[in-house]
Amino acid sequence: MTERFSGAVFRPLDGPETKRPAMGEIGLNNFAPYLMNRVIARWNANLADDLKALGMTTAKMRALAILAITPSVTINELSVFAVTEQSTMSRTLDSLEEQGFIRRQPRPDDMRIRDVTITEDGRTAFETIWPTMYDDFLKMFQGIEEEEYKTFIAVLHRILHNIRLHAI
Repeated sequence: MTERFSGAVFRPLDGPETKRPAMGEIGLNNFAPYLMNRVIARWNANLADDLKALGMTTAKMRALAILAITPSVTINELSVFAVTEQSTMSRTLDSLEEQGFIRRQPRPDDMRIRDVTITEDGRTAFETIWPTMYDDFLKMFQGIEEEEYKTFIAVLHRILHNIRLHAI
């Protein structure tokens, strides 16, 4: 039997004494954070397997993907965009720099800030992994119509706006 969304998830809370629905009433299959976590965990696992075959890690792929479409970012900004701890991003950038895929340079007006840019070799590396990423993306959204996808993206942006800590 398929669970059906009853609308009971969004009960108005008139005060601290207002009864919230129990998890059992909502059900895991109707609890969006649970489903989002499952989807992203599966996406990350599938992509990590595919990237491994190309000699790439998820953290490196995320950094290169962002840098491939952004002229220059700071390490902090890159950490936020890549949803990666700053310490992990710093180690990832060390490796990418050793491979010749990125360049880090201090800003002329503030030597404490380092801008990160992609090199031509880094761009080539990303172009090598992009078809695999896009193919995995298409698998994930198989059977989803373009309008459904646009609505989904709009809802995700609204959710992100509601919960985000950073302006980016």
